[in-house]
Amino acid sequence: MKTKRIIWTIITISTIAAGLFTIIYCTGKTADKEYQLTEVTKTDIVNIVSCSGTLEAVGTVEVGTQVSGVIDHIYVDFNDKVKKNQVLALLDTVLLKAQVIEAQANYQKADAQLQEAKAEHDRNKALFDNNLISEAEFMPYRINLKIQQASLTSAKAALLRADRNLKYAVVRSPINGTIIERSVEEGQTVAASLQAPTLFIIADDLSKMEIHAQVDESDIGQIKKGQRATFEVQAYIDKQFEGTVRQVRLQPEVVQNVVNYTVIVDASNPEGLLLPGMTATIDFYIEELKDVLAVPNTALGFQPSEQVLAAFRERMQKQFAARSDSTQRPRFNPDSEGGSGFGAGRFNPNDMGSVWFLNDGGEPEMAFFRKGKTDGKFTEILGSRRIVEGMKLITGYTDPSKEAEATTQQNSGRRFGPPGLF
Repeated sequence: MKTKRIIWTIITISTIAAGLFTIIYCTGKTADKEYQLTEVTKTDIVNIVSCSGTLEAVGTVEVGTQVSGVIDHIYVDFNDKVKKNQVLALLDTVLLKAQVIEAQANYQKADAQLQEAKAEHDRNKALFDNNLISEAEFMPYRINLKIQQASLTSAKAALLRADRNLKYAVVRSPINGTIIERSVEEGQTVAASLQAPTLFIIADDLSKMEIHAQVDESDIGQIKKGQRATFEVQAYIDKQFEGTVRQVRLQPEVVQNVVNYTVIVDASNPEGLLLPGMTATIDFYIEELKDVLAVPNTALGFQPSEQVLAAFRERMQKQFAARSDSTQRPRFNPDSEGGSGFGAGRFNPNDMGSVWFLNDGGEPEMAFFRKGKTDGKFTEILGSRRIVEGMKLITGYTDPSKEAEATTQQNSGRRFGPPGLF
């Protein structure tokens, strides 16, 4: 009997000790288990505009021919490096040489006719000067001389044209570069009746590329010359390339009722990985902040339940009641508290944000901060008296019923906050 009494005494003492341990050591941890928490950290905040575009070589030149004929020989192929004035192709020159010979003959003929006309003109001019023939009789010789002079000039131009066409039969490179397109074969006939046909396309320097990006009209206002851009191509999925905005073209392009503007992005290609015609996915960096203190946006959307809000208001009222009349209901004026963590400048209510956190007693409290840039995931903290790095912020409830209660409260449009702050 005595043994049983001792056992029950031990059990009772153990139960009381366990209860005290729970009350003393676990009170602060119960709140942690009731709420979903996130942490205030330093992070990078980046706002980007994304679009697609096409890679093109910088300084491409289309090489054509001014004369028609049959391609007699081609001396270069795709990807060949060429020098300025290097021979690329040769057209059949038989007909062109014949035209030169014919033009030379016509020139000689015109020159002989001019000499004959000049001699007749000089002979009859002497007779006219001595009044042996009338002016009417002398006029045909004067006119014929001018006609033969014009004929000689015309024959000279034809000879020059035929000689130039013969030189055009030799197609030469206008620049130093790389052949990226060859559109003719030996034996093919090219016709230059209306415009010069394109035989080759030469890229000036493939170590430098440009992207012709199509930016939507809703985003074009954020694109500026000199902005940093990164892009990827499907050929190298895990590799990111760098670029810089060189030009924003003003001429719009309408595709399926969508207005786009062309933005030229310069990109270096020292490894030769980028090829003309590749499709690039581009990110333009509109805003870029490095290692700034930021609040996760999930914490900005937290809405406390009615019980939590009531308890918070009660604590705030007790704190304000304990103050003197001069400070019982202070006005919230961040402009006058630039050195207290909010930053100087004109106060705009839209610039302020609020979050909830657990105080040392495990009770939810509200903290305010001045908002900076946001990327949709994080919002920059420009200034705050209470929010510091590593602070645990409340993002929601672990109990779905309480979260539903808070959502109902949010939908009711109720405004809450510490007395005197709104």
